[in-house]
Amino acid sequence: MENIDLKDRKILYHLDIDSRQSFSQIGKKVGLHKDVVAYRVKRLQENGIIKGFYTETDDYLLGYIRHRFYFTYQYASPEIRKEIVDYFVKSKDTRIIHSTEGHYNLVIISDVKGISKSYSVWKIIISKFRDYFANQVFSIIFQVYMYRYSFLLDEKDEERVNRAKSTMYGRDKRVEIDDFDYHLLKLISQNARMPTTEIADSLNSTAVTITNRIKKLKELGVIRAFRVNINFPKLGYQRYKVDIILKDYNKLPEIIDYIEKNPNLDEVIYSIGYVDLELLFILKNANQLYMIMEDLSIKFPNTIKNYISFSATTTHKWSWMPE
Repeated sequence: MENIDLKDRKILYHLDIDSRQSFSQIGKKVGLHKDVVAYRVKRLQENGIIKGFYTETDDYLLGYIRHRFYFTYQYASPEIRKEIVDYFVKSKDTRIIHSTEGHYNLVIISDVKGISKSYSVWKIIISKFRDYFANQVFSIIFQVYMYRYSFLLDEKDEERVNRAKSTMYGRDKRVEIDDFDYHLLKLISQNARMPTTEIADSLNSTAVTITNRIKKLKELGVIRAFRVNINFPKLGYQRYKVDIILKDYNKLPEIIDYIEKNPNLDEVIYSIGYVDLELLFILKNANQLYMIMEDLSIKFPNTIKNYISFSATTTHKWSWMPE
């Protein structure tokens, strides 16, 4: 586990809000000269704490629907598990693949256009690997609320109370983009800090055109945020997912209002065909998650019917844009 000071934590916090902002802009917010910020960011990269910078896009606006599959293994040797993971890593239909521990063993997320494509992905999964899955759960992610990494800040920091970061998905609106915009998104999806001039050279364009295109994509809502990919285990943290089934669904808004004040809350997810509420936390250990759920049970008695939890142990694939 790497030890970093409060200044580094603040840099990470502000990079996640907008990783395309200049080191000078970040320096003003954290009280450091831009050269010192640049040095610290480089060190965080060299130490493996910053894995990269990416662009968060709302793929629903581009006509995609996000599907998710949860699996529990049976009769699956390590060799078989590797074969399953390798197959889906190579598939163009998959965006994110996690091996997990807890209630499920494997999570596969795909972005596809149309119900027929959805079925074809499901059919392949079942026809090839069904014998190795004791349980399989399918759901459609409807909406995701993302929150700032407030836990990185000092408890006295005024920004700690500013939790909401962005909202993803869940809109019927569609946006048409041309090939130029698509290639632009592909470039900055993998490197959100890629200089405008470098993007322009790659696309045989001008810096002014790139700036205007990015601005337009942000205004349309296609670009939701420029973020930093933090290696949280390096800092002693792990992402924990908890899926909740409610006895009293009408209490849902109150639960959200209460839990979003938790500085370790990363995402609130609404899905179709699975559970009532999904929460993602960034915590130091599973005991913290237990304490959070105990607190919710006390705060909202006779409201939570059941919940299951799990955490990612290995991320095999994470593509920031659909193929």
